[in-house]
Amino acid sequence: MKKNKKCLILCIYSLFLLLYGSHPFALESDAEQPIVIDSDTATYDDATQLSTYTGNVISVQGSIRVNSDKLVVHFKDGEAEKLVFTGKMAKFKQTPSEGAEDITGEAFTGEFYPKRNLLVLINNATVWQGSGAYSSDYIEYDIKTSLVKAGEKASDSKDSKRVHVIIKPKAKQ
Repeated sequence: MKKNKKCLILCIYSLFLLLYGSHPFALESDAEQPIVIDSDTATYDDATQLSTYTGNVISVQGSIRVNSDKLVVHFKDGEAEKLVFTGKMAKFKQTPSEGAEDITGEAFTGEFYPKRNLLVLINNATVWQGSGAYSSDYIEYDIKTSLVKAGEKASDSKDSKRVHVIIKPKAKQ
């Protein structure tokens, strides 16, 4: 019975995506939207509270869209606590506010914490908005405030990776 209920919920979310997936929501409403996932395969393990999606995975929450090869959702007390996406190069896109330029990014691994509005990009990560770009092996992106923090947490190490930033001048009119 539990599996049928979960399948029904996934079907409802898929229907929601078809009806509203192309409508851009403002940043403030993203956290209030359901997370909708489409993939080639899906499994759920009730004992470990892990749901695994593989093959052309598309996950959407409001204006946030993530494309990856694999997505593992970690549940705690029935709620999505952490989503880990991986792939050749997993990609995300968000419209931060109505009329604003999209924020896009990519990395080999990403972790999304829905309750904290935090997206962490790990391993060859880059985030772009407009003419600017941040590249590092570790980038934190606060989805609610659009704040980007790049660089490793322990930057005191001699082996720490550097952050690469590109700021292009605006085109003259």
